[in-house]
Amino acid sequence: MTTRSAGNAGEAEAARYLRKQGYTLLASQWRCRFGELDLVARDRKGTICFVEVKLRSAGAIGLPREFVDARKQERLRKAAACYLSIHGLDAPARFDVAEVYTDKERRVVRLEYLADAFQ
Repeated sequence: MTTRSAGNAGEAEAARYLRKQGYTLLASQWRCRFGELDLVARDRKGTICFVEVKLRSAGAIGLPREFVDARKQERLRKAAACYLSIHGLDAPARFDVAEVYTDKERRVVRLEYLADAFQ
């Protein structure tokens, strides 16, 4: 499995999780000049959730959330503002992180979801 296909599998797992929680998926791998938004969803209360999916395989060092550093957060903020503007959305928004853990064969073994991971 390539890195890209593993990443896609991680995003698909996060999307399944969101649907099970009652979220509505609005976009996947949405791109603009500021970067990419892995998933965009609306929760049951109407909040727009910009979800950064981080995949880590067995034996990887550090928590996936640690790789959403200040630089990455700033790019996500700009991309999210672009998304909201282009789609004419005026709703509360937040940034979430979905940590997807895989085994040595890159099969998903666990997902940790961090709502409102950063401002």
